[in-house]
Amino acid sequence: MKITTYNVNGIKARLPRLLEYLGEADADIVCLQELKASDDTFPVKDIEAAGYGAAWHGQKSWNGVAVLARGAQPLERQRGLAGEDEDEHSRYLECDVNGLVVASLYLPNGNPQPGPKFDYKLRWMERLASRARALLAEEVPAVLAGDYNVIPNDDDTFSVPAMASDALMQPESRAAYRRLLAQGWTDSLRTRAPRGGVWTFWDYQAGSWQRDAGFRIDHLLLSPQAADRLVDAGVDKSYRGREKASDHAPTWVKLRDA
Repeated sequence: MKITTYNVNGIKARLPRLLEYLGEADADIVCLQELKASDDTFPVKDIEAAGYGAAWHGQKSWNGVAVLARGAQPLERQRGLAGEDEDEHSRYLECDVNGLVVASLYLPNGNPQPGPKFDYKLRWMERLASRARALLAEEVPAVLAGDYNVIPNDDDTFSVPAMASDALMQPESRAAYRRLLAQGWTDSLRTRAPRGGVWTFWDYQAGSWQRDAGFRIDHLLLSPQAADRLVDAGVDKSYRGREKASDHAPTWVKLRDA
């Protein structure tokens, strides 16, 4: 079973690239982020025509997450995270799919830092940690997949000095990510690239793709029950090089069937 996380950076603008991926990559579950589309403009008919059922949590022009399942309909468990009733950002969607609990998440960027956006990022990470603890208590195979907007380690970026002041690499962001892992979650891609050097994002600016000046911010975290089934993990890097591509590459994990 192949599970992919893919920040599409605007589903309407990237729909041809997404449909290519669905047709070519043999993914069973695809978690999308940064839809930048309201619920009523989500292209569900195109996705269903590609053979996937879909659940989505949209927001006009910003944010937005979805879970797609090949030949199945994801069953929504939860949308949004508890803890801030006034938070209207569409950043978390959790579904049951083929015996797995799968969450698609789009963690706040947090820039500029310091400031209110960075404070919101850290609060959101604490809310995610609370939900993650509850999932572990269920003792079910679960995958937290998405754009975490966190560079966990120095070897997860092309240049530590270039990113030193960015919210993605602050000590507080990294510490919150480590606390999440310490609950018992497995960073699946890290198990296959323990020395780093694998990127999932390349900015549109300054020829970042051409220079391979990227970093790793798209992660698939596995509960112990899912980690026991881990077969492989990787990045479908070539999709970043296509015409009018997202600035993220699809990142995936493969699990043995139950």
